[in-house]
Amino acid sequence: MMKIKPIDFLVILTYLIAVTLIGIFLKKQAARSKNDYLLGGKSMPFWMLGISNASGMFDLSGTVWMVATMFVYGVKSIWLPWLWPVFNQIFMMVYLSVWLRRSNASTGAEWMLFRFGERGNSRISHQIIIVFALLSCLSFMAYGFIGLGKFVEIFIPWPAVSRVVPFDLPTGYAGHFYGIVFTLFTAFYALLGGMKSIVWADFLHYIIMAVVCICMAVLGWNALKNAGNLPVPTGWANPFFGTELNLDWSQILTAAGDKIRDDSFSPFGYFFALMTAKGILASLAGPAPNYDMQKILSTKSPREAALMSMIVNLVLLPTRYLFIIGATILGLLFFKNIGISNAETVDFERILPAVLNTYIPPGLLGLVLISLMGAFMGTFAGTFNAAQAYLVNDIYLKSINPQASNRQISRMNYLCGIAMVLISILLGLLAKDVNSLLQWIVSALYGGYIASNVLKWYWWRFNSSGFFWGMLAGIICALICPYVFHGTLPLFYFPLILLISTVGAIIGSLATAPADMEVLKSFYKTVRPWGFWEPVAAEVRKDDPDFMPNNGFTRDMFNVAIGIAAQTSLTAVPVFFVLQMPVQTVVSTAIFLVSALILRKTWYNNLSAQ
Repeated sequence: MMKIKPIDFLVILTYLIAVTLIGIFLKKQAARSKNDYLLGGKSMPFWMLGISNASGMFDLSGTVWMVATMFVYGVKSIWLPWLWPVFNQIFMMVYLSVWLRRSNASTGAEWMLFRFGERGNSRISHQIIIVFALLSCLSFMAYGFIGLGKFVEIFIPWPAVSRVVPFDLPTGYAGHFYGIVFTLFTAFYALLGGMKSIVWADFLHYIIMAVVCICMAVLGWNALKNAGNLPVPTGWANPFFGTELNLDWSQILTAAGDKIRDDSFSPFGYFFALMTAKGILASLAGPAPNYDMQKILSTKSPREAALMSMIVNLVLLPTRYLFIIGATILGLLFFKNIGISNAETVDFERILPAVLNTYIPPGLLGLVLISLMGAFMGTFAGTFNAAQAYLVNDIYLKSINPQASNRQISRMNYLCGIAMVLISILLGLLAKDVNSLLQWIVSALYGGYIASNVLKWYWWRFNSSGFFWGMLAGIICALICPYVFHGTLPLFYFPLILLISTVGAIIGSLATAPADMEVLKSFYKTVRPWGFWEPVAAEVRKDDPDFMPNNGFTRDMFNVAIGIAAQTSLTAVPVFFVLQMPVQTVVSTAIFLVSALILRKTWYNNLSAQ
């Protein structure tokens, strides 16, 4: 039965018109230059870019998954996003955003030329990162397209729509139709207004999202207050764990226990240690070449790049977890009424849409759908902008028409944007056939990403060939491992992928000449990374005896540890608050405030010196 009402349609339509007008209004500004279009002229305030980045990270599929894991794993689930890893934003805040922005590059691929130079084999790192970026952008755009369509279909079944449209669709393609509609709206405002329209649309979306998250938390709070307690096993509300989870669902919901077993997260203590180690390495590598990197490169200065990443941490997780815990409480209390089970299985990832369709009142449901659909639109638009940047800046302007006028660049932005949208829609329409292929590509690409992208920051001898062979070795290994270790959680064979890609990166570097010393000196003096840079530092001091190398490793790692404590406690505060656990709420708040005071002294006060 369709729960959505005319007032919800009106709310959604108003939002779509608003973001379209944003694109039209900002079209003239975006057309002034390449930087205006791709990076917003590097003129936007850091707090807006941070809110925009956070808005794009509040993705639909991730939120569905997080509600499912909160339902089954309880408060312990706040650790599971470390798989991504969620704390990479702390590394960005503390030092990596500063390093990245100092390059003054327009894309991650252009950064490669700044790091390795443009002579000889130096361009192969530039070429492979373009391939990586475009494949990952297309994959995420296509799957976002499908995920959104299937989500909307739950609330707006095709039979209700088919009565008022002059055409019918093949069975199973209603979600694709909805995906096309919202993709075209998103592409329109992103194509016209570039980065500025994306940021303003994300800002509007975040305001709506914050209201929705508070409302969802209030609904969960009231439901729990009326019920008195939740039907959960002992330890569900405890964030801490030992080697095993020790969550016994057998007397409450056996399917939840089955999910814990099927997820292969046990023994949880070892899984957590491996997840944390992988997360730290992925964070040391810096951002992937997507919308996150583009927002950092769009800031006014290195200092504002760091502050932008700080804003992401402050505004994303508290609001998101207000929404997640509210939806989880409703799912737990009314599990038997939301219809997500059949005779054989329980699909926990249907909890969120089922709760929304059953318990959210008209009007508010429209806002909830906007908050989740807007998250897709923000992620899609940011990814779309990043893909355009690589096509125009790193292919068209570097290899085809370096002397292009602003009019030619503007025209190419539109043509590349239209091409990317059409390809992503086509991949989405074929998703039933190419699902395994796209998952394979994305998994392989990110499996081979870490080693090369860690070494590029911290080791002077690492060169373009090492980057290429490290990524290629990791990608090939990640392609083969799922077949060799069939049925094994990818995290458990990650150390093998890391080892092989690291060996490939080191051998590839040592078997070829170092990067040009003048290129290395320019990079080192500009970015000022810490790490194994002494030979380059010695050459720099020959020209500039007063040059002071960066000795901030210990301070930065201390700030990262304090930042992760602050981020985790900030995540826990709304969860404990809505669960009406005052002691835990106060303790979590105190940990956050103490961590924030320390960071003010050891990080914020030193930003101007960086």
